Parts: sequence; C-alpha cells; structure tokens
Amino acid sequence: MSQQVRAWLLPAAMVVGGVAHPFFARLSPLTPYLIFSMLLVTCCELSPGELRFRRAYWTLLGVQVAGGAAVYAAVSLFSPLLAEGVMICVLAPTAMAAAVITGMLGGSVAFTATYTLVSSLCVAVVAPLFFAWTGTGADIPFWDSAWTVLGRVAPLLVAPAACAFFLDRVAPAARRAVGKAKFLTYYLWVLGLTIVSGKTVSFVVEQGGESLREEVGLALAALVVCVAQFLLGRRVGRARGDAVSAGQSLGQKNTVLAIWMAQVYLHPLASVAPAAYVLWQNAINSFQLWRKRAS
Repeated sequence: MSQQVRAWLLPAAMVVGGVAHPFFARLSPLTPYLIFSMLLVTCCELSPGELRFRRAYWTLLGVQVAGGAAVYAAVSLFSPLLAEGVMICVLAPTAMAAAVITGMLGGSVAFTATYTLVSSLCVAVVAPLFFAWTGTGADIPFWDSAWTVLGRVAPLLVAPAACAFFLDRVAPAARRAVGKAKFLTYYLWVLGLTIVSGKTVSFVVEQGGESLREEVGLALAALVVCVAQFLLGRRVGRARGDAVSAGQSLGQKNTVLAIWMAQVYLHPLASVAPAAYVLWQNAINSFQLWRKRAS
C-alpha cells in the first residue's frame, strides 16, 4: 500500500467510525485485545535494560499531578462540573497505545512505555486523594480506590511486556519474528481507532440533549487541554532531544480509564470531557502520522 494511501487511513477511520457508530460501538469489547496485540509487538522490540526511569519523568508527573490540581482549583471558581472534566483529562495516565504511536512517529518506545507504567502507578496513588479533595469520593476508602484504578490498568500494561520477556528467554527467534511484524501495528491501530471513534460518538449521543450547553463546554475545554498537554510534553522532551516521546507521554491519555473514573467518582456528565478528548487526541495523532508519512 502506498505511503499516501496509508497517510489518509487514520482520518478516514475516525470518519467511518463516527458515521457508522451504532455498528462499531458494538465491537468495543475487541479494543483490549487490539491494544494487547499492538503492545506485544512493540515490547518484542525492547530489551529489559531499556525500561528505566528518566529524570524527565519528574517534570511530566509534575505537569500531570500539579497541573490537574491547578486547573481544578482555577476552573471550579466558575464551574465545578467543568473543573472536574478538565481535571480528569490532565490527571489521567498515559494511554497504553501511546508507545505504539511513539514508535510510528520515530520516537523512543522505551521512554513512552516506561512512563505509561510510571504515570499509571502515580494515578493509582493520587487519584483517590483528588476525589477526596473534590468531595465526590470522600466516602470511598483510599486503598479500595487505588487498587481498583490499578487493577484496570496493570493487567493490560504488564501482560504484553511479560509475554515478550518470556519469549526472549524460551524462544528468542519467536520474539524477533514478532518484533519484525511492526508494520501490523499500524493496521491494528486503524481498526482500533475506528472502533474507539464509534464508541465515543455513541457515548456522546446517549447523553441526550438535555445538557447540550454543558456538553459543548466540556468538549471544547477538553480540546484546549489536549493541545496544551501535547505542546507542553514536546517542550519538556525537546530539552532531551526527544520531543515526540515526551509529547505522546503527556498528551495521549488513557481515556477509557478517565471516563470510568469520572462516571464512578465525579459528576457523571464530567465524563463527556475525556470522551471528547478521545477524538481530539486521535485527530492530533492522525495529523502527526499523516505529516510524517506524507513527507
């Protein structure tokens, strides 16, 4: 398939998913398996020694945690609902598929994969504190919240890495063969993006039009936060010569977890913000991949 055709596949996937959302939303149970497959191929390209803590992570974590607290404190003066929506978009950990997109863009897969784990562990600890602070999760025991959040992230994050390192020990040739199938991750991502777009549009449609003004405000706020996080991440990464990896680490969020946390611990309508964030971050990723493949 030509580079120009491949460059247009991602935006086309978003359009198809949105238009045919009743069909693709029903395929959403496939998403974890697609993410697992993409991460397995990505992890088979790495060695355990590449997964190490970098000093840049402290800066990214500071933006993620302190930034989440700051936007909530500022926006809550005007709208508590909007504050909850933007806060969860900043606080949410890095998406598990971020390492895959980082690799496609020529960044450091190891950097993003490690930060995904670091940010997920951080959120498992600080998210219950945030929910207690906002007053919406004060009656939920700290450790219950922490283990629930971690339990929704760890299996899908750790299993592909464990499988890759197991293959490295018992069947190195098989691991190399899987790692060489990197081209498949792009097409898996196209299918995943179509399904995610369909699921997101269906979710927004199901909210109804009773709170249309609030929903539009949450969606626009998510756009501002999304662009800001990609730019801030790239600025942090530029100092170490890898703007792509840091940009994806901070900008691409685990929106499935964010939507779930908003629906369980915050005002349910606040989940519209991370739902819209899905579309914004994938639009940015599609543009970046289109620009890279078209150049």
